[in-house]
Amino acid sequence: MAAYDDRWWQAADGVRLHARDYPGDATRPPLVCLPGLTRNARDYAALADRLAGQWRVLAVDLRGRGESGAAKDPASYVPATYVADLQAMAAALELGRCVVVGTSLGGMVAMLLAQAEPGRLAGAVLNDVGPAIEAAGLRRIRGYVGRPSSFPTWMHAARGVQEANRDVYPAWGIEDWLAMAKRLYRLTASGKIVLDYDLKIAEPFRTADAAPPPDLWPALDALRAVPVLVVRGERSDVLSAATARRMAAALPGAELVTVPGVGHAPTLAERAAAAALDRLLARVARDPA
Repeated sequence: MAAYDDRWWQAADGVRLHARDYPGDATRPPLVCLPGLTRNARDYAALADRLAGQWRVLAVDLRGRGESGAAKDPASYVPATYVADLQAMAAALELGRCVVVGTSLGGMVAMLLAQAEPGRLAGAVLNDVGPAIEAAGLRRIRGYVGRPSSFPTWMHAARGVQEANRDVYPAWGIEDWLAMAKRLYRLTASGKIVLDYDLKIAEPFRTADAAPPPDLWPALDALRAVPVLVVRGERSDVLSAATARRMAAALPGAELVTVPGVGHAPTLAERAAAAALDRLLARVARDPA
């Protein structure tokens, strides 16, 4: 397992935020890895194990997840605030240009960061997310986010995660489900295994359908000048094949890769995804400025 340092910084509203900082080649732009809605920095441990040393990897805990503090106001659990938190991280850690790897919500934040700070991104990975989100996927996510869940043992947790996600990763074995459980859950001092996020992150997400969704196509357009990798799970109910093709067509420097046999979202450890990520990074390394 690659070694990392814990980095901390403070958001504008006082929330203490955290990222894992895996050291790498300082002449290259760092990889800033942003997890999905209910996920945390541990989702990128395998990516860091493979790439750290060659690339600096910053795996971020968004507010309310993992080691980052919970927000006093649940209304701050929205993409615009996550963008501001990343801008605070860039200032605190003195980051220049970076490659943003974003899964699901993290990919939305990547697009919005590119729009907010033209020139900040040296490349981007949009993992199973785009400007248009499928209604079926939104319904499924709204059905589980923010609902409390606990287990007495890690094996119970693994079975629970398997039951909820067997359609997403139909080829996985129990070892895979146990590893996923340990990324999703944490052990409390009282011995309970509970979800590792503030359940209140669901509040703005569940009410988002009361307002029209933002138009993210202009945010995607902010990535036109940099290499982009669009990853889609073949079984995804969040990013449609049609939207993924439209994204790739809209960006001159984009590559679209479909990961066979998985849904929302690929782990990026799959052979097709890892090879495509390596191709993107090779392009960035040739022109890191």
